[in-house]
Amino acid sequence: MLFLTLAYVKEKLVNLELLNLFEHFFVALGLTSLLVIASFLLAPNKDDREKSSSYECGFEPFEDARTNFDVHFYIVGILFLIFDLEIAFLYPWIYSVVYYKTFFTINFMTVLFFLTLLAIGFVYEWRKDALSWSPVA
Repeated sequence: MLFLTLAYVKEKLVNLELLNLFEHFFVALGLTSLLVIASFLLAPNKDDREKSSSYECGFEPFEDARTNFDVHFYIVGILFLIFDLEIAFLYPWIYSVVYYKTFFTINFMTVLFFLTLLAIGFVYEWRKDALSWSPVA
């Protein structure tokens, strides 16, 4: 029973030309796992005084590390990454629309949902004044 189900899934994947994608995924997963394990086994692991000391441009720390600082720069950076990744997700969507015209409705609804979530997040950040560079009072 299980063999027949797997054979059916394989036939459907071959028909959709997705089997090659799954093969590449598992090869990449295996190679990544192999490289991570090899780095743990083969990398030298020697601790010395310089490695364990605190790092601040070669000097001993002279100030408390827990001081208040403005995180606005980091918030803007994270927002940039989010909207930059949006473009990275839209390229495969365009590819799927061009080559798999039979799934156009599903593709369109998926990207519409994705862009709606991004728009809601953008409006939320705008309302919270995370995008204004002036100091918050």
